[in-house]
This record gives sequence, structure tokens and C-alpha cells, in this order.
Amino acid sequence: MLKTSDYFILIAALLSMVLSIFLWFSGSTDAGLFVGIWVPSILGFGAYFKILKYRGMS
Repeated sequence: MLKTSDYFILIAALLSMVLSIFLWFSGSTDAGLFVGIWVPSILGFGAYFKILKYRGMS
């Protein structure tokens, strides 16, 4: 089940994706690519911290 922190991570990744698409189509392709790299990083950090949390519960 998703918790509040999971929703924040998903919202941050979604906002990063929307910003990346906006920058790309507004003509700033380098900035769009740079911000687009944030999406998997945000999701990866979220998964990492979730694993650490469940590992600590064992």
C-alpha cells in the first residue's frame, strides 16, 4: 500500500517529467534532457529508501 511519502516521490517524478517535456518543446533541449534525467533518479532514490526501511524492520 502506498504511504504519504510514496505519493510525494511520485509527484516529484511526475513534476520533473512535465517540466522536462515543457523545456524540450519550448526550445531548451539541453535543459529538457538534464531535467529528464531526474525522473529515474527520483524514483530510484525512493525505491532505495523504501528498501532500507523494510530491511530495518526485519
